Amino acid sequence: MDLEKRPREGSETRVDPRERPPGPAVRREPEAPEGCLAVAIRIPVRIIVLVLVVPVRMLWDALVVAGRFLNDTLLRPLGRALLWLGRAVFVWPFVGLWRYVVVPLGKALGWLGNVLVVVPLVWLYRYVLTPVGHAIAWAARGVGAGAGWIARGVGAALGWVYAWLLTPVGHAVMWVLKGTGAGLAALGIGVWTAFAWLARYLVVVPALWLYTWLLAPVGRAVAWCCKGLVWLVSVIVTGIGTALYWIARILFVLPALALWRWILTPAGRVLAVVGREVWDALGHAWRVAGHISLAVGRLLGTLLRWIFVEPVRWVYRSVLTPVGHVVRDTVLRPAAEAARSVRRGTRQALAAARDSVRQARADFRRMLFGEPRQPQPVDRREPSGREPRTLGSSTTALTKD
Repeated sequence: MDLEKRPREGSETRVDPRERPPGPAVRREPEAPEGCLAVAIRIPVRIIVLVLVVPVRMLWDALVVAGRFLNDTLLRPLGRALLWLGRAVFVWPFVGLWRYVVVPLGKALGWLGNVLVVVPLVWLYRYVLTPVGHAIAWAARGVGAGAGWIARGVGAALGWVYAWLLTPVGHAVMWVLKGTGAGLAALGIGVWTAFAWLARYLVVVPALWLYTWLLAPVGRAVAWCCKGLVWLVSVIVTGIGTALYWIARILFVLPALALWRWILTPAGRVLAVVGREVWDALGHAWRVAGHISLAVGRLLGTLLRWIFVEPVRWVYRSVLTPVGHVVRDTVLRPAAEAARSVRRGTRQALAAARDSVRQARADFRRMLFGEPRQPQPVDRREPSGREPRTLGSSTTALTKD
């Protein structure tokens, strides 16, 4: 049954001006016209889908209610109990172990380490290593001063040797090396010039003639032959490719295009319309099934309340409550008053017995050791109690007797 009424093509929905919401008017775009196929498919599809969806929706709602009830009555208390048990088994023992065993043990070990290790090491550093280090530093400074004096003497001797012995010898050696280097350089230049002239006329000139009159013409001929061969191969490949392209186009592309354009596209449009209508029908049927399931649930709830809850409530209100009040007034309250009286009398008897035992213990102590010594009051020239001071009882240093 089509519960969602759609306006006819070309017609406009009339709205009462009094029912229009306040604010600027919004112009609605007209809906797209629908074909006869969609209208013919919609009603039977919605009927079939509604018949199929109602049991599923009622089963889903029943499972949701059962799940909520199970969660509220079993899973949540069980989870809290497991959480408390996990804390009691795993968290609290480790917390107690850390707080009452590990922390005191760590503090004790820290104190022992401080007493047995840190304090002796500090004493050793302060009273042994520091004086020994000062002594070693004093000895090192003395040795350093002696070594510096010796080094200065050795440095002065080495300076004299360098200035009056090594410098003249070095100048003479440099003069000999400069003369030898000039002769070797002149000899090398002559040898290099002769080698360059021989290489030019024995290697470079013949190689240039060979390249110009033999290798270059042969290379040009080979390049021309290769270009012709490449052109011929490219023409052949192009012709074969064109032929294969037209063969593939005629045998595969044009039939596939005709299949897509004249078969698959119309079938796809029909399937799209059917799928859209089925999807809309599913949504519509799910909402209607929800209303039906809600009505059935309310009916079952009302029947359950009338059959079970109301009789139990009436029995509790009309029978159990008056009986409970009578039992409370005639049995429980007198029993509670009697129990409180017995507890009060027992408490008073225990207090009297405790006072008697305390008095007997005090008498026995006085009998064995005598009366305790009373403290003697000391005159501090201060007013006793709350008496005000006067001029005759001043306690300042200037007015004392």
